[in-house]
This record gives sequence, structure tokens and C-alpha cells, in this order.
Amino acid sequence: MIIMKFGGTSLGTAESIQNVFRIVSERMDRDPVLVLSAHAGVTNSLVEVARTAPGGDADVSKIEDFHRRLLNDLDLPVDLLDEQLGEMADLVRGMALVSEASPRVRDLLLSFGERCSTRLVAAYFKQQGMEAQAVDAFEIGLRTDANFGRARPLADDGRIAENMSKIEGIPILTGFLGRDADGNITTLGRNGSDFSAALFGNALDASEIQIWTDVDGVMTADPRLVKDARQIPTMSFGEASELAYYGGRVLHPAMILPAMEKSIPVRVLNTNNADNTGTVILSAYEESGAPVRAVVHKNDIHLVNLVSPPMLQQHGFLAKVFRIAEAHEVDVDLVATSEVSITMTADRADHLPSFCEELGELGDVTVEPDHALICVVGQGIAHTHGIAAQVLGTLAEAGVHVRVISQGAIKVNIGLVIQQVDLHEAVNRLHSHFF
Repeated sequence: MIIMKFGGTSLGTAESIQNVFRIVSERMDRDPVLVLSAHAGVTNSLVEVARTAPGGDADVSKIEDFHRRLLNDLDLPVDLLDEQLGEMADLVRGMALVSEASPRVRDLLLSFGERCSTRLVAAYFKQQGMEAQAVDAFEIGLRTDANFGRARPLADDGRIAENMSKIEGIPILTGFLGRDADGNITTLGRNGSDFSAALFGNALDASEIQIWTDVDGVMTADPRLVKDARQIPTMSFGEASELAYYGGRVLHPAMILPAMEKSIPVRVLNTNNADNTGTVILSAYEESGAPVRAVVHKNDIHLVNLVSPPMLQQHGFLAKVFRIAEAHEVDVDLVATSEVSITMTADRADHLPSFCEELGELGDVTVEPDHALICVVGQGIAHTHGIAAQVLGTLAEAGVHVRVISQGAIKVNIGLVIQQVDLHEAVNRLHSHFF
């Protein structure tokens, strides 16, 4: 069995859906299970509706028109999604009426993207003579906590495999979605369909998890920033997890662990170039000799500085800091500490004011916006002398000032914080040096 996850760009037009059908048809001998995102642009539109509906704007006609045009282009009944689109419109009118969009209601609204895409694609597959069934992930047992917007999956007790065994034809599952103990629909966070695919792969003991996207695999850098970025044939789970967390846009950071637990290979493939072998992520692989595999980055990083002389030789001080970060849902990427100061990076600017206000009870807090995080990733970094010197020397030659530097505990990455204005130059210089 293989899991085949298709992202929104692979489902954005009638032609791309027809292409997905061809790709799946050629892999029927591998017993495929599909996991789908919403059609390209739909989730963004739903997010915007969630923002405007409490103010009285309950117009979802663009979303409805998009789906009906897609149905028409595929010669499917234009009323196929009337139930889902009608529920969505009723929900939005209710949000406008009560002038509220709670996290619970927002997750319910966002769920309609995947619930529509799976039903549309399943209908097209059936039209083409292939037995397929659209299945909501929460109906076959994907349970989560009630952390709406970024729900965490609960342990699977075999219920997913048991429920999947009852499905006839190709299962076409909703990505991104789960259900909490009270029966509320939850979402796993943006781009969470990758995570869903890994969870299903783990539950079903898949032989491979395939992530179908619009690039030829994982690249040595973001091709939008580095014109000569190249495809990486193989990489380790450790490299992939660091790359995903620190800015690689092809994989969801949380998806690596479920695959790693059962040593299930993850392959990243291009729906527009299906013959390309893509990038395969393995528990172990034979190193090519190159210590660095990729240079990735995150934009719009904030540096949070805390200076507190009372922390000198005080145990438990860092615990207090991170309890505050947890309470305000601030994810900290890098940390640098001295005897009386802490510098942290954070990228959720909307949560920073309340975080810094409470943090100010421990000392003097300053926030510096307009920074970027660069991460040099490679399994060979752990046992190759001088990589940090090469990184810092290359940036020094480029006139780029490094504010924070950190090497991860598993020693497959070196993270740096620089000013946002230097990002393009820094990434290109590093990529040119190592590749």
C-alpha cells in the first residue's frame, strides 16, 4: 500500500485533476490511498471569509462559483457539492449574524475545502470507471485534542486500519482534518495534509508515503530565491525534519515523526513531471560525501531579548520563560543565553505583544523585527571539521552580520539569524559556496 497525498496546486484546475487521475491509474498495482488538500486557493479564500464574516460580510459566492466551474469543466453534475456548499453558506451567515468567529467555528469553516475536493475528485474517478470513495478523515478515526487551528493527533488504537478495511475502491481521504472528543471538527494547521498523510501511512503500515507537489522534490534551496537550486535525490529523516522546520516549504514539519516511527520512506514528487524520481527520505542512506544538503530560510523573524540580572545563578529561570511562551503559543526557534540575558527568535508576531508584556515581569524586554533565519542542513555536518567556519566566513565576505548562531543537538544543522534585508545575498552566497 502507498499513500499518495496531492496538494492544492495539483488539484487547482480540471486539467490538473485529470493529470492526477492518470498518475493514480499508473500505480493501481501498489494499492493507493489518496489524501487530498483543498483545491488551490480555496483555503486562503475561506480564511479571508472567516476574517470578514463577523463584520457582516457573508459572501461566499466566489468559493461556490469556483467549485461549480470546476464541476462543469469535468462534466460532473454542477449540484454535486450543493450539500457541502449549502452548509458552508449557512455557517457563514450565522457567523455574520452573531458577529463572531470562534476558533471552533473557524475550523469547521476551513474544513469545507477538503470536504469538497475529496468528493469532487472521487466523482471524477468514478466517471472515468475507477471505483473510489470520498472519506472524511474524522469519520475513520483521526482523533485530535481541542487545540483548534493547530490540533494535535491522539494515539491510534487500530481504529483507522479497521475502518479503512471496510471501504470499497480507492479511499480518497480529507487531509488537514480531525475530530476532538466532543465531536468538533479540528484542523492540523496550515499545510497539515502532509501530516495527515504521514499519520495514515503510520496507521496503515504503508510501504511508502508520497507527497505530490509542484516541484521535482526537495531542493538545495528555495528556487524562488536561488536560481540554480538543484534537486536532492536522497536525504535522512533527521535532515528532512530540520529542513522542514526551518523553512523548507515542501514538507510539513510534523509529518516526519509518524513516518520515522515505522521507517516508512517518504518520497516527494512532481505532479507536472511524474517520471522524475523526486526525493526519497529514508531512515538511513549512503552519504554522498557532501556535508551540506540544503540551505533553507524563514522570513519575518523577530528577535526577543530579555535582560534580567536577577537570573544570575537562579535555577528555574528558563523554565519560567518557556512556560510564558507556551501560555501565549509562541514557538521559539533559536535560543542564545548568557548569565543575565536570553535572546529568542519567534515568527508569530500576532502573539508577541501579550508574550512580551508578561515576559517583562522577569526583566527588560526588547523586540527587534525584520530579521530572517537561515539554516544550513546536512548529515555530514556532525563529523566534518570547519563547517561553521565556512558558513561564518562566507557571510563575513558578503558583509552579512550574524546576530544569533546555534547548532542543533543532533548536529545536522547550523542556524543563524540575520537582518531580513541581507537574506537574498546570504542564501545565494552560502548556496554558491556549498554547491
